[in-house]
Amino acid sequence: MSDLHKNRLLEEFQAYLEQADLSQAVSDEQPDLNTLLSEMAGLKSEVKAQSRHFKSTLDTLSETLTSVQADNKALSAALEANNAGLQQLRNETLRSVLLDMVDIYDRLSTGFNVLQNYNPVSGLFGHSKKQDVNFIDSFKEGQAMTLKRFEQLLQTYHVYPIDCVGKPLDPHTMRAVEIGQNSKLDNGTVIEELRKGFLLQDQVLRLAEVKVNKI
Repeated sequence: MSDLHKNRLLEEFQAYLEQADLSQAVSDEQPDLNTLLSEMAGLKSEVKAQSRHFKSTLDTLSETLTSVQADNKALSAALEANNAGLQQLRNETLRSVLLDMVDIYDRLSTGFNVLQNYNPVSGLFGHSKKQDVNFIDSFKEGQAMTLKRFEQLLQTYHVYPIDCVGKPLDPHTMRAVEIGQNSKLDNGTVIEELRKGFLLQDQVLRLAEVKVNKI
C-alpha cells in the first residue's frame, strides 16, 4: 500500500471521528445507576416469583405423591382382603363338595359291604341260580373298583380316612356314639367304627363316629 493511499485512509477516519457523536455511544452502552438498580430490582422480583412458583409446584407434587401412596396402600389392603375372602370362599366351597363326596362314599361302602356279606342259598330245599350268583359277583367286583377309584379321587384332594379302631378315643377326630364292654381292652379304646371320619390335609373334614370301650 502506497503512502498516498495510507494518508487518504487516515484522513477519512479522522473525518468520521469528528462527525460521530461519541457521547451518545457511551450513553447507550453504559446505563446510569438508577436504571441499573431498577433492572436489578425487577430481576430480583422475578426470581422471587419464580421461586414461589417452583415451591408451590413442589408442594403440589408432594401432596399428589402422598395421595397416590395412600391410595396405593388402600388399594393393596383392599386387594389383600378381597384375595383372603376369595380364598376363604374357595375353601368353604371345596369343603362342602368334599363332604358330599364322602357321603356318597359312605353309600357305596354300605352297598359293597352288603354284597360282601351275601352268601348264595345252598340247601336241601333250594339254592341260588348260577346266573344270579355270577351277577352278584360281577356287581361286587364293579363296586370294589368304583370304591377304589373314589378313594383315589379323595386322596387327590388330600382327604384321608381317620384310623380309629384299637386306638384311644381322640375327641378332636372322633365322637363316641355307643358304649361297649371288652375286658381285654383298655378303658376308652375304640372298639368299632360306626361311621368313617376323614381328614382334609391336617384339618378334620368329618368326625369319625365310634363305639368306645367302657369297663
